[in-house]
Parts: sequence; C-alpha cells; structure tokens
Amino acid sequence: MATEDRSAAEKAAAVISVIGVENASEVLRHLSEGEIEQLSVELSRLPKISSGELEEISKDFYECCVTEKVIAGGGREYAKEVLEKAFGQQQARSMMDRVSKALHTKSFSFIRKVDYKSLMAVIQNEHPQTLAFILSYANAEQASKIIAELPGDIRIDVVERIAGMERAYPPIVKVVEEVVRGKIGISASEDAMEIGGLNYVADVMNHVDRSTEKDIFDELNIKNPRLAEGVRKLMFVFEDIAYLDPMSIQRFIRDTDSRDLAVALKVANRDVTNAIFSNMSTRMRESIQTDMKFLHNLRMSSVEEAQQRIVSTIRRLEEEGEIVISKDGKDEVIV
Repeated sequence: MATEDRSAAEKAAAVISVIGVENASEVLRHLSEGEIEQLSVELSRLPKISSGELEEISKDFYECCVTEKVIAGGGREYAKEVLEKAFGQQQARSMMDRVSKALHTKSFSFIRKVDYKSLMAVIQNEHPQTLAFILSYANAEQASKIIAELPGDIRIDVVERIAGMERAYPPIVKVVEEVVRGKIGISASEDAMEIGGLNYVADVMNHVDRSTEKDIFDELNIKNPRLAEGVRKLMFVFEDIAYLDPMSIQRFIRDTDSRDLAVALKVANRDVTNAIFSNMSTRMRESIQTDMKFLHNLRMSSVEEAQQRIVSTIRRLEEEGEIVISKDGKDEVIV
C-alpha cells in the first residue's frame, strides 16, 4: 500500500512499532485511553510494511516534531521563516498546516467526545462571543448541527464572530474550558492555539445541510456580503470535484458507496460527471450508469444528501492528508 493511502492511525502505529518497547511505553503514558485503544487496534492488525515506506512515515513524523518544536520556541511567524528556509515554501506550509491541526485538537478535546445535543444544552444560553469561542474548538460536525439549531439572528452573529477569530491566549482558554468542563463533567487539557477564522467557518458550512447553508448565506449576503463571499471561496462543494486531480478522485471513489455516486450524479453537471467517470474502471462506470437509469421519482433532498456524504468523505480524506483539494483549479499540485 502507498504511504498516502494509509490513515493517520496506521502511520502512528508504524512509528510506535519501530521506536522500541521502552520509547513506545513512554509515549503511551502521554496518550488518552481512547488513543491507546486505537493505537493498540492498529498495531494488532498492522501489515508488513516495506523499509522504504517505514522510512517515509518516519520522515513525516520527524518533520511534524521539528515543526511543533519550532512553533513552540519562537511562534508561528518565526517557525514559518525557519521552515521555509530549511524545506522550501510549499513543504513548510504543508508541515505548518498539519501541526496546526494537531495542536488545535488538544484544547477542549473533551467537548469533541460528547454528542452535540449535550453540548448544545450546556452552551445554548451563552453570549454569542462565548458560543463562537467554544464552537471554534468543537469539531465541524458538532458546530454545524448546533449552529443549525440556533435562532436566525444569533446564528449569523456567531458565524461572524467565529470568522473573525484568530488566536486565543492560554489563560482565557483555561477559564472557559474549566467552566464548560464543570457543566459537562469531563476533564480537559490546557493547551491552546489559533482558533476560528474563515477556514473553520467554511469547514462548518461544508457540514451543515443545504437548507441551513442557504439560510445562512441569504442572511450573510444582506448583513455581511464580504464575509459571505470569503467563506464561499474557501468552501468545497460537490461541483468542485471537477477540479480535483485524478489521484484524489480515484481515492475518494474507493471510500464512496456506489449508490451514493449513482444518486449524486443523476443531476450533476457534465464536468463533475466526466471527472468521476473518467477515473473509474469501465465495469464500475457501466454499473453506475445502469443504476442511474433505474432511479425514478428521486427526491432532490436525497440527491443533496448523497452529494453531501461524498463531500464529507473528500473533506475527511483531505484532513487525513490522503488527497489534495485544489479550489477552482487554481492551487497547483506538484506530483
């Protein structure tokens, strides 16, 4: 299997398997029970990995460690400058992005373990600024469901505030974290870093249903058209599949249910249809085309749900570093 096709958990298990028992046991002391369980499962079923792939995974791990150390020592701007000189602009940006996501998941990690309804019950009466702050640390799926249930005026206020966030200082994070932790009754960590921003709002919007997405954009277009346009530019929508590179399309197809493809393509534009069909086997293409012919009395909501599941798969694969999303075909990909 190619390295890019392996999940983050598989790569972590591979690193653990080569650092020796003593070092591995030391690492496990710093992990949560859930993380240890996941690693144990991956270790138990880890297949034989070639020396070349192990070297590539180890190099990737080393780069993440170096990046996190430089960020901690001198801040993001200093880290950006150092890493660009050492590895080049493109690789430095990739390293910074990966580590930023990893660091972000440490703060408020406990709220990502509860269902959105429980979290909603705890925070729904908070001030919009506090709501925005907390939701910036929730995962995009939780945030999207909570935002969808907020009253219209508060919903837009919260979205705007999340988009305007950049950084949170550890003392502030700690205070809010302790309050929310007390209400939910789960222990929390104390690390903090960049939160919110346009990218996060775009991610949240990619997770809400089409109806909520339309309502939010209709209101934003009136109240803050500049923000609406900024979020739209960063969102990945079903139609953007036409701009993905062939390897990325082939990768998400492997994780997509064939019925979802048939339903989603029933009303898809020609560019998206051609992009998907040209990156699958003849047998699979003919099978899906046959399924499409027999799809009758199809509700538009069913089509939108299938398209949204496919988009969610693509976003997940991007977060895991397995595919590259190039928005509007303007982001150059070097193979």
